[in-house]
Amino acid sequence: MGKINAFILSYLFAVLSLSLPVKGWAQGQPQGLKVDGYFMQDSAKLGERIGYVLKAEYPSEMNIVFPDSSFQYRDFSFLEKQTFTSYTPDSITQDSAIYFLSNFSLDSVKTYALPVFEILKYDSIVHYAPQDELALQLTIDPLPEELTFKDNDKYMPIEKDFNYPYLLIFIGIVLVIGVAVLLLFGKKIQQRWAAGRLKKQHSTFLKKWDTSIQSLQSAPSLQTAEEVLWLWRDYMEQLTNKPYKEWTATEIAEYLEQPSLLTDFRKIEIIIYANRPAEDIVATADKLKAVCVDMYNQKVKEIHERK
Repeated sequence: MGKINAFILSYLFAVLSLSLPVKGWAQGQPQGLKVDGYFMQDSAKLGERIGYVLKAEYPSEMNIVFPDSSFQYRDFSFLEKQTFTSYTPDSITQDSAIYFLSNFSLDSVKTYALPVFEILKYDSIVHYAPQDELALQLTIDPLPEELTFKDNDKYMPIEKDFNYPYLLIFIGIVLVIGVAVLLLFGKKIQQRWAAGRLKKQHSTFLKKWDTSIQSLQSAPSLQTAEEVLWLWRDYMEQLTNKPYKEWTATEIAEYLEQPSLLTDFRKIEIIIYANRPAEDIVATADKLKAVCVDMYNQKVKEIHERK
């Protein structure tokens, strides 16, 4: 009879202990282990970043591991985990972590819980925290039963996009025409451009030459005489690509096969070396200029005769 009474009392105690709610801690956990978990906000939008706090309190001899990024979070996407240093007062360890998740559940209210893992010698035991609720926050207001429309008959101008295909076609046509012109008239264009450049260069030389000769005639000096000879040599070198500025008067006369040029050079060089005015300076200048003009005409003729 005593055994029957003891069995009835034990049964009643077990039923009462199971029916009593334990707020914040998971039921069915081993003695000394307490797991708690909750969301840091009551509701969240779809895909919004939310925080979930997971806590565990257990004897220090137990080996407890929290979930990491490899854990399957079901309707939630793992973003980040923030851990804290363990605290062990009186052989009881307290651990906590914050999991930052994104909610992708379409349920209006989602119940969720994360576990901790008790690592044994050959196995592990999963201990879940109590379920917590997260409400889905809608961002679009529901449509009314009757839709109201606002009349608007005003003309709204629409900006036209730039027509890039037409631009590319235009550029292509220009390129084709340019290539055709170069193939048909490229040689003539090149000849005219070279002749025009040579003509401009020749005109500049004649102006400088006349100015220098006037200065030499009005006030003969060593510096002016040197400038006249250098101007002539420099222009002849540009026309022929020959080292006229390095050649002597004798070498120039021999190269051009004009022995009389030596006399003309001497009339100007006498101003440099003897420091006295030369005779017939204008006639001498005209002869030297004529050599440059003949060379210029010869170069122009060569340009137009190129094949």
